[in-house]
Amino acid sequence: MRSIANDPEFGDDGVQPPARVVSDAGRAYGRVFVISGPSGVGKDTIKNRLRDSGFPLGFCVTATTRPARPGEQDGIDYYFLTEAEFMAKLEQGQFIEHAINHGKHWYGIPIEGLRAGMRTGDDVLVTPDVKGAATLRALIPQAISIFLAPANLEELKRRIEDPHSGRLEDLEQRMRTASAEMRRMGEFDYVVVNENGKLPESVEQVKAIITTERLRVKQRRVVL
Repeated sequence: MRSIANDPEFGDDGVQPPARVVSDAGRAYGRVFVISGPSGVGKDTIKNRLRDSGFPLGFCVTATTRPARPGEQDGIDYYFLTEAEFMAKLEQGQFIEHAINHGKHWYGIPIEGLRAGMRTGDDVLVTPDVKGAATLRALIPQAISIFLAPANLEELKRRIEDPHSGRLEDLEQRMRTASAEMRRMGEFDYVVVNENGKLPESVEQVKAIITTERLRVKQRRVVL
C-alpha cells in the first residue's frame, strides 16, 4: 500500500494536482531543498556525504567557470565550463539562477539539472551561495531552505586558510562576504551549525530536516 504523504498524486490538502509531466513537456514535480551558507562552510561536503550514503534524494549539479580543485570531477561535483561556454548557455536561458562569485568566476544552476534531480529522487538538493539562495526562494517560494553556519567566523577563517581548501585567494574579501551572509540567516527555514569535527552530526541533522518535510501534511512540492 502506498503512502499518501509522499504520493505525487496528492497535493497540499489531499487535492489532486495537475498530472505530472516529465517526458512530454520536460517538467518535473517534487520538493526543492536549498542548502546555502558562507564559502568554506561545508555545503558541498554535506551534499557529497548525502549522495555517497545513498540517501534517497536527487542532486542538481551547478555549472561554474572556476578551475576544478584536486579530486573534483566534471559532471559530478560541478560542470566545469569555459567562460564562452557559460555565456552561451546563459544566452540560451539554461540557468534558473546565475552570479559571478568574488568578482572572478561565474556560477549557474541549470534548470534541467533541477528537473533531472527531481526525476531521479522526486526531491532535489541544490547548494548555491547565499545570494543565489535568495534568488531561488524568490523564483520558487515553496523551496525549503537550510542555512549551513560555522560555529563562528574564526573557525570558518581557519577552514579557508587550510592550504587544501583551494580558497586562499581573496581571504579578506571572503571573510567580509561571510560576515554579511551570516546576517541573512533569518531568511532561511532551518539552520544547521556545521562545527569542526562534527560533520556526521551535521549530515544527520540535514537528513532529519528532509525527513520532517516529507512528513508534512501540507507538502511544499513544486512543478518545474
